[in-house]
Formats: sequence, structure tokens, C-alpha cells
Amino acid sequence: MQNKQHKVQTLLDAIPHIKKFYGKTIVIKYGGSAQTSPELKEKFAEDIVLLSLVGIKPVIVHGGGARISEVLQKLEIHSEFIDGHRVTSEATMRVVEMVLSGEINKNITSLLNYHGTKAIGISGKDSAIIKAKPKEDGKFGYTGVITEINGDLINNLIKEGFVPVIAPIADSAKPNHPGYNINADVAASKIAQAVGAQKVLFLTDTIGVLDKKGNLLNSLDKDDIQRYKRDGTIEGGMIPKVDSCIDAIYNGVNKAHIIDGRVEHSILLELFTSDGVGTQFLRKDNPNNGIDMEKLLKD
Repeated sequence: MQNKQHKVQTLLDAIPHIKKFYGKTIVIKYGGSAQTSPELKEKFAEDIVLLSLVGIKPVIVHGGGARISEVLQKLEIHSEFIDGHRVTSEATMRVVEMVLSGEINKNITSLLNYHGTKAIGISGKDSAIIKAKPKEDGKFGYTGVITEINGDLINNLIKEGFVPVIAPIADSAKPNHPGYNINADVAASKIAQAVGAQKVLFLTDTIGVLDKKGNLLNSLDKDDIQRYKRDGTIEGGMIPKVDSCIDAIYNGVNKAHIIDGRVEHSILLELFTSDGVGTQFLRKDNPNNGIDMEKLLKD
């Protein structure tokens, strides 16, 4: 009986959080182990079903870097990274689109549909949802910088009851162009801004942003990020993630979070518990973020 009462109390504790996010759009960048582990994929699908059932509107933006690297290696196509961003040759671009749009996107969509959501898999090329130009005048090859997001089209899909699952491939203004490879973290941030999302969550293979001693940094703002970049605490593949979080919160998104996708139901733990998980990014001058500034400064 006590076990049953504990389960009921857990549900009751979640009610204020469900009410808070009811009707709101949450963008989720889906990557890391959560995307490759069969067990975690099932838990992720269950989380998305639950969000939809309680009136929250999820949008999924997925990566696929590990699978892309695996296929490139098999095809003996060299990969190069600068500050966590892939340099995309024309040959690499073909593989990127094949893996992201043709394989991963459809697998995620199929899994979500199987578990009871009304998911629709799309690429940024579809209806030119994502438009881009070459990053740094072509220094990164076919890696692109987003110039425009068609947020209205994504919101129309949401209004029709769909869960959009978006592959971060961007369209070009030129005909017969292979398109652009977009960093999935950047795409998630820009999409969150375009659709007016309440939050954007980044699932990755770490508990959050860590200091040099390996301790979790619970809350970060723009000045904190600059300081940790300068001293080398934040480097490599973490740079585009934290930059994307900062970009989101300074352009209309209330909060951004980096959470551990290796933990089962980490999405629910973040959204429906008071303590949350991972590292949260918020503007400390934003009166809508609901934080206790005195407590934050003490922490």
C-alpha cells in the first residue's frame, strides 16, 4: 500500500509542473547515447508520449554525428572538425543527408508513432523550413549558418496534432544545390526561437556543464560562459551547445537546459520535478525566470 501511495504522491507532485507547461512548446535536441541505445530510445519515446498526453507540445530536432562518422569511416571519407563543428565536403554532405534524413529521422518517427504519438519526420529542406548560407564564406565547406526558419509551418504542424521530428539539413537559395549541414544544437536553438518555445532541452552524454574539478555547474548566464571559455573549462563540442543555449535565452526562449540523455526519463525529471537535472541557462536579469537571486548567488 505504501508503494502505491508513493506513486500517487509522485503524480501529485508533478501537477504544478504539468500545469505550468500545459499548452507550451518544448524543443528537444535529441542526441548522444539516448539516440543510440535501444533501451534509452524506448524511454525517450515514452517521455514524448507522456508530454503529448498532458498537453505539452514537443518538437524534436535530432543529431546523428556518431552514425555519420561511422558511415564516413566505412566509406574512407576523411572528417575534420573545428571548434566542434564538422567541415562538410560535397562527398560528406551526401552521407550527412543520407544518414540524417534517410535513416535516423525515419527511425525516430517510426518509433514515436509505434508508441502512440502522431509524429511526422521532415528535413529542413522540406518547404524550405531551414534556409542557410555557407559558414564563414565556405571555410567549413557545406556546413551552413542558418539565415531563416519557417516557424509558422512548424507551428501549423503542431496545431494539427503532429510532433515534428526535424533533421538539421538546410535548403539553399541555389537550384540543384546539395544543401547545408547544420549543427543540430544550433538548429534546435533557432527552431525554439522561431516557434516561440518555452524551453529548449539538449540531451547529451554528460550530466551537464562541469567545472575543472568535474562538479556540475547548475545555472549559467552569458558572462559565466565567456569566463569559462577563456579559462578552458568549456571547450570542443561543448562550445556549440552552450552558445546555442545562450542564443536561445537572449532571443525569446525562457530557459535552456543541457541534461544527461544517458539517464532514463531525464526529460521528465527536468520538466516535472522541482530540483530538475543538468545545467540550466537563464538570463539572470529576466523577471520571468522565477529564480531566487539571493539563493543563486549563495549557491
